[in-house]
Amino acid sequence: MAISEIEKEDFSAETNQEDELFLHKTIVADKGQTLLRIDKFLIDRLPNASRNRIQNAIDNHSILVNDKPTKANYRVRPLDAISVFLPNPPRNDEILPENIPLDIIYEDHDLLLVNKKPGMVVHPAYGNWNGTLVNALVHHFEHLPTSKNGKIRPGLVHRIDKDTSGLLIIAKTEHAMTHLAAQFFHHTIERTYFALIWGIPKVLKGTIKTYLGRSLLDRRITANYDDSEKGKIAITHYEVLQTFDVVSLIKCNLETGRTHQIRAHMKYLGHPIFSDATYGGDKILKGTQSGKYKLFIQQCFETIPRQSLHAKTLGFIHPTTKKTMQFDSELPEDFKNVLQKFEKFVDEGK
Repeated sequence: MAISEIEKEDFSAETNQEDELFLHKTIVADKGQTLLRIDKFLIDRLPNASRNRIQNAIDNHSILVNDKPTKANYRVRPLDAISVFLPNPPRNDEILPENIPLDIIYEDHDLLLVNKKPGMVVHPAYGNWNGTLVNALVHHFEHLPTSKNGKIRPGLVHRIDKDTSGLLIIAKTEHAMTHLAAQFFHHTIERTYFALIWGIPKVLKGTIKTYLGRSLLDRRITANYDDSEKGKIAITHYEVLQTFDVVSLIKCNLETGRTHQIRAHMKYLGHPIFSDATYGGDKILKGTQSGKYKLFIQQCFETIPRQSLHAKTLGFIHPTTKKTMQFDSELPEDFKNVLQKFEKFVDEGK
């Protein structure tokens, strides 16, 4: 299926797949490998590697030997299987700083939390080279007293889609980036999203587990598969919080962070996210197709002309203090307004 230039922009601009942000590989030592410290062994085999970077990764259990954490003085032996999970260094030398307002929830020496507005692309990509969150972050960091003449640059450890709102965590140092990346790798980051979906699921609280990969029919879309060779494992826990006859407010907790994960999983469940044009949620899926109801739904689409999805909470271990931190964000105005419309719709008995 041919992909238009506009379609290419849509998919490349809207991605939250963590695999694109990290280097993840396994290196098996040769049969004749002589005993060699693991940092020296890896420096010649990893791009942009340094002894300090490898040490950080070892300290954060992002380098395993034969599936077990290792130490910096470990000496690689023949046929050792070394698994490496490192954040790719940010490529911000080409990114121009832009004075774009940011809703900063928290900031310290190591990290920064931003409440991203819907419609903002996270990282420059095809068709979206300017006006992104990273352009704004580069400007913000250049004007910080601790920026060391602009050398500190934002480190993305996860992403959310252009038209999804909510919390994003940014690493400001290599140590913080490695530590946070390890938490994503080990699925210890707490991520809760709120979504408005079509219909009411038969099971009000459950888990969706599929393999997600690009659709073979439309590469803008993430498809669900039951074959590990066609996609990567994706796990979403969901719970219905409130129902409004034809739609439901749910919360989702992510174990993995695949491209369009919640959007694809809700489609798989048979309850696409309300107003999600990519996954079929932008048309009437419950109720009649005419009259006042049709006009009401159209007004709801106009109230939130994007997928009704918000990254509400983030919980993690601080890279330096090692304390548990948790942050919550309010639903944006368009999300709150469409909920109010459906509450009134139910109260008035349609």
